[in-house]
Amino acid sequence: MRIQLTNASKKYNRDSIFKNANINFQSGETHAIVGSNGSGKSTLLQIIAGGIALSKGSIEWKCVDKDIDTEKVYSYLSIAAPYVEVIEEMTALEFLDFHFKFKPIFNGFSSKEILAIVGLEKAETKQIRHFSSGMKQRIKLAQAFFSDVPLLLLDEPCTNFDKKGYELYHYLISTFTNNKTVIVSSNDVNEYSFCKNIINMMDFK
Repeated sequence: MRIQLTNASKKYNRDSIFKNANINFQSGETHAIVGSNGSGKSTLLQIIAGGIALSKGSIEWKCVDKDIDTEKVYSYLSIAAPYVEVIEEMTALEFLDFHFKFKPIFNGFSSKEILAIVGLEKAETKQIRHFSSGMKQRIKLAQAFFSDVPLLLLDEPCTNFDKKGYELYHYLISTFTNNKTVIVSSNDVNEYSFCKNIINMMDFK
């Protein structure tokens, strides 16, 4: 999936978040969005997800040279981010089963198999509200990585992770992102060290 921003700007009230950004996210490549806190990394990621509109300029999404309408972008992507909520009244297994009613599941995996891969097999019948913060992050990554869609968006994907969590993240990246367009918003080089393309939001101030 390819995304093209042309002369893109975003303002909140009178405050400019970024301006005149011309960025091409190439299909099947890995991209990092970096910059200081408040530079607009998460805002840009949400614009790419179709959740926030630009103030000026344009954004285009293409999948196999087919133009995608803004209203349908969500069906081509998965996302893991601090502002994306999970349904805490559900168990881990119920949540993944529910999620995969709306997004195709990757490579024929079952929800049980996915929970085992992310280290939550012993918590599959536990309500998510009883999870630790690190466990909640694992379930967020599970639904994002194992959705069979061409675009994977990750905002601070290792939030609340210890060393083992980082190891899991890099395993998921190396094993389950072939042929996907991956965009990571982060200030932590350990979260985006694999990315071939770096977009610095400070270039658009």
